[in-house]
Amino acid sequence: MRMFDIIKDKRDKKELTKEQIEFFIKGYVNGEVTDYQASALCMAIYFNGMTTEETTALTLAVRDSGEILDFSNIKGLRVDKHSTGGVGDKTSLIVAPIVASYGVKIAKMSGRGLGHTGGTIDKLESIPGFNTSLEKSEFERIVNETGIAIVGQSGELAPADKKLYALRDVTATVDSMPLIASSIMGKKLAANDDCIVLDVKTGSGSFMKTIEDSKALAKIMVDIGKNAGKKMLALITDMDIPLGNAIGNALEVKEAIQTLKGEGPADLTEVCIELAANMLYLAEKGEKQECYEMAKKAIENRSALDTFAKMVEAQGGSKEHILNPELFEKAKYEYAVKAPIEGFISSVDTEGYGTASLLLGAGRNVKEDVIDFSAGIILSAKVGDYVKKGDLIATLYASNEDKFIASAKKLLESTRICETKPEKRPLILARVE
Repeated sequence: MRMFDIIKDKRDKKELTKEQIEFFIKGYVNGEVTDYQASALCMAIYFNGMTTEETTALTLAVRDSGEILDFSNIKGLRVDKHSTGGVGDKTSLIVAPIVASYGVKIAKMSGRGLGHTGGTIDKLESIPGFNTSLEKSEFERIVNETGIAIVGQSGELAPADKKLYALRDVTATVDSMPLIASSIMGKKLAANDDCIVLDVKTGSGSFMKTIEDSKALAKIMVDIGKNAGKKMLALITDMDIPLGNAIGNALEVKEAIQTLKGEGPADLTEVCIELAANMLYLAEKGEKQECYEMAKKAIENRSALDTFAKMVEAQGGSKEHILNPELFEKAKYEYAVKAPIEGFISSVDTEGYGTASLLLGAGRNVKEDVIDFSAGIILSAKVGDYVKKGDLIATLYASNEDKFIASAKKLLESTRICETKPEKRPLILARVE
């Protein structure tokens, strides 16, 4: 079997066999398949797609490329949440502590930034001292003691995905349904949690631009998980508008803390409560409405914030920064972006907002880039808001003033202002079980 033939078959729209897919994954992990060959196959998959059988085979090959974790030492039911990626999506930092505050174990492995979207691990590493790389025994100890730990994907866990994840980020092959599904579910099945809630984003700031595509992706992933014996459900949530007001790592952590205090933006709070309620529901903590009230209560009585602070401290991070977010390092420079005309903000290209943040240094153009944790954007006006000419739309933050012009240009190009107020769109668009 040759990699050349596998690439050619997919280029020519043929269905790959389970054996061909396993050959590719094993070869890429052990170095026999090169980056340029893997890039070529990913691009062929991007253009020609995969059948359900191919996607399932790819998912299981990714899962089996490394260790399948045994967390039998963790006492209690383990539940995880995974988002398909979005702009301003800091939900894991809020949802996980809410759920863990009720005794449900969160042993979470998360990724870094991918394309225009931010990564949970990058956000957490903006907290001084926070360690996202723990030995398994230490990870288990922290989960048992605090109910929660969040670490980066280990080299032993789905190593094929770790390599493909970085490669897709810089070869314009991120937003491919089979590659997204196999990446997410390959990791999740290797992490071996009992219950999984998927947050499948839809809209201009997500990899799936339509509700139909998002539902199709959700169904593939739910079916793969259920066939592997996991309790699964997925929510389709809106990403036609950035979630919350903060875009960028330290800025998003500060907004997550604000939300855990009950002072966060309404849209972010709504999505987080919905996700947490569904996680508690899968964990059999009560009926749906009861779990919804539990999620709200964990914010109101600060038990979720307390759980988050305990996790940060247990993983070597500065608890003081959680209790006093003003301690986070501020960017050296800031720049005001103002409305060029009067009217309602009718819509935004959320991906463009993510790119504007990336141009400030908050994301990666190539996988070797070092992120500026203090860089990012704070939005002062969002879709539906009325602005006068010269009103503040957003404030940009960066360590280099030269980055502002390109970022501001991209943000304004991505903002549409007109005379008519847009209709309000729900944040939770569908539920797939």
